[in-house]
Amino acid sequence: MTTLNQAHCEACRADAPRVADDEQAQLIQEIPDWNVETRDGHQELKRTFLFSNFRQALAFTNTIGEIAEAEGHHPDLLTEWGKVTVTWWSHKIKGLHRNDFIMAARTDEAARTAEGRKQGLT
Repeated sequence: MTTLNQAHCEACRADAPRVADDEQAQLIQEIPDWNVETRDGHQELKRTFLFSNFRQALAFTNTIGEIAEAEGHHPDLLTEWGKVTVTWWSHKIKGLHRNDFIMAARTDEAARTAEGRKQGLT
């Protein structure tokens, strides 16, 4: 079985099924530092990454942007001094799709080698 950070996104249609509760419980085990949050009536995956300064946070934001463009699946990104908050969810289905878990895992992979990354969450 391919790990999430090696998988690729599939095209998401408006009628695609959301991740079922049992599948979500399995997938979240591969990305344990992410939080499932409900906002505006839908679920999202959210995580904040800490950095030593703004330049490093911005570089990480750009890295995630490149990964997102390559897969055609885009997060909400909030870049602040020393931190980046990444939120994945599928707009077409107003909830979580397997693609969101794939991209969260790929975000974690990028964070492992990001310059100036501090451990811990806010």
